[in-house]
Amino acid sequence: MKGLKQSKADHQAKQIAALVNVVNHLMQEIEHLRNLSVGTLETIKCMPDYDEAIAKLQEKAKENESE
Repeated sequence: MKGLKQSKADHQAKQIAALVNVVNHLMQEIEHLRNLSVGTLETIKCMPDYDEAIAKLQEKAKENESE
């Protein structure tokens, strides 16, 4: 009986370790996506007519909000 309990505990420990690995991988992916999105935003900000495009988007948002 004691061996069975130890086996179950070992199995649960392996499952927990696997879940920790998955969560760590997801955190790394989120950080990568965040860096990518910030880099993309900064690149877009350097493009000509950025301010004009933002003004148009704000106008559209106001129109959609009033509807």
